[in-house]
Amino acid sequence: MKVTRPTPAHFGIFVFDLDRMVEFYTTVFRLTITDEGLGKNFGNRLVFMSATEDQHHQFVLSGGRSAQSPVSTIMQASFLVPDLAELRWNRDKAEALGATEIRPMNHGNAWSVYYFDPEGNRVEVYLDTPFYVSQPYGAPLDLSKTEAELLQETEAMVRHDPSFMPLAQWQAQFRQRGPGRA
Repeated sequence: MKVTRPTPAHFGIFVFDLDRMVEFYTTVFRLTITDEGLGKNFGNRLVFMSATEDQHHQFVLSGGRSAQSPVSTIMQASFLVPDLAELRWNRDKAEALGATEIRPMNHGNAWSVYYFDPEGNRVEVYLDTPFYVSQPYGAPLDLSKTEAELLQETEAMVRHDPSFMPLAQWQAQFRQRGPGRA
C-alpha cells in the first residue's frame, strides 16, 4: 500500500467475551490471527488480526469491556503515515489543536504516536519498520532521533526476541497460513 497522507489502517474494539468474538471474526470475516497477548497500554488481553500480509493487523479485539462501558467500544482509530517526517508533523499538529496525553511508542514492527483527540477518543498514528516482532510489544520512542538512529535502535531492541524476523520473512509466512489460528 502506498501511503501519501494519513490513511485509516486498523481499529480495535473492547469486547465482553473475547473468545466468542475471536471465533466470530475469524469465521465470519476469515481474518487470520497474527498475534495475541497482554497489552502494555491497557493491561487487557489483545488479539491482533489481518486479512493481508501487507499489514500486521487491521483489526484488534481487546478484552476488558465492562457493563459500565460507554456506548462506543472503539479502542482506537489508527492512521498509517508514509514517513517519520509525517509522524512528527502529525504529533505536533495534533498537540497544537488540543490533543492530550501524547505518547510515542516503539513497537518494533512500527513506530507509533498515541494521543487523545480533543473529545477524548484515542488515536494512533504510525509507520511500519522493516522488522517483525510478536505483538504486543512496546518501548518509549524518542522522535528527536534521526531515522537511521531509530532503525538501528529498533533492530538492536528486537533482534534478540525469539519472534524477531525481517518483515519480508514474516509476510512470506503469512501467505502460507490460513484464516484463524493456523
